[in-house]
Amino acid sequence: MADPSSPIREEIRSIAPYNAGLTLEEVRANHHVEKVAKLGSNENPLGPSPALRRQFPDIGELARLYPDPQGRALCTRLAGSFDVGSDQVILGNGSEDLIAVICRSVVRPGDTVATLYPSFPLHEDYTALMGGKVDRVTVAPDLTVDTKTLLAAISRKPRMLMFSNPMNPVGSWLTPDQLAQLIAGLDPETLIVVDEAYAEYAAGDDYPSAAEMLKATGLNWVVLRTFSKAYGLAGLRIGYGIVSDGSLCGFFNRARTPFNTNAIAQAAALTALDDVGHLNRSVELAIVERERMKKELTTMGYRIAPSRCNFLFIDARTDASGLAGALLRQGVIVKPWKQPGFETYIRVSIGSPVENDHFIEAFQKVEAAG
Repeated sequence: MADPSSPIREEIRSIAPYNAGLTLEEVRANHHVEKVAKLGSNENPLGPSPALRRQFPDIGELARLYPDPQGRALCTRLAGSFDVGSDQVILGNGSEDLIAVICRSVVRPGDTVATLYPSFPLHEDYTALMGGKVDRVTVAPDLTVDTKTLLAAISRKPRMLMFSNPMNPVGSWLTPDQLAQLIAGLDPETLIVVDEAYAEYAAGDDYPSAAEMLKATGLNWVVLRTFSKAYGLAGLRIGYGIVSDGSLCGFFNRARTPFNTNAIAQAAALTALDDVGHLNRSVELAIVERERMKKELTTMGYRIAPSRCNFLFIDARTDASGLAGALLRQGVIVKPWKQPGFETYIRVSIGSPVENDHFIEAFQKVEAAG
């Protein structure tokens, strides 16, 4: 069993956990009192402006009081879904917040972090901010994951392996056999972080849950998820991590800000988890429209990466930034990719059928205009 403290920087170990104060729910549950005067956190007894209450009639105490710093209700719910202890769940202001927390906790100047490339830029950026070095594993010529090169990278025993599965921005993914091979090749001193922001769209026979596959390994690991994508809560900024061990999760909690997820976001996430029908409809729409978009673009002669996400990565065969500007003039927003070697690629989200038709029409107009 890997030592849960081994990936953690000494500076984090020396920090005492933040004393965030007690919540009303804690006091009522632990001390069996109904009437509680909450006077430990300098909160305003009048709460938010009445104008805010008119805009959001049910906002009430969610806005007035500090949120539960541990997000206990949501963490307990998520822990049950993944069959782990609630002390193994950490919440973030989006999963990108947790990427920063992990890098602050683990990466020392000169440490190497291996990642897939092209990458979600924050995997590299937060590594660089901590003085670490990035070991890029570029996708294969067919835009799938280059597992041979990835295995070579982990054989060099990086401090951390962090990557998206499925990949952002490409959309490719590791199959169960490939992920098993990767896990088997990891050094016990390497922390593995799998960013599964798009897992809900990818679920299926050939897509593995890293959390399930890592549980019995004895390695130190984190699996990141988010409510921003399939659950539709991008504006509320809430994500979470499933961590291999409660004590390792405790170290990460020292590196995050105490109230990094707000009360409204926590409540909304619990509600979103209850509406399985909406989640299923969101995923089904994305899959159906993704395949339709892929067929249209392939017919037009464009090369498209395999995708298990709610987007397509398209080689536009021209400067992506210029193309994105031309599409903007047609009222369409896409993401031009700017990482070296992929400057001709755009990432296009799968929207509603009307939005997708708008993109295809605009793309055809820009193509015809040369």
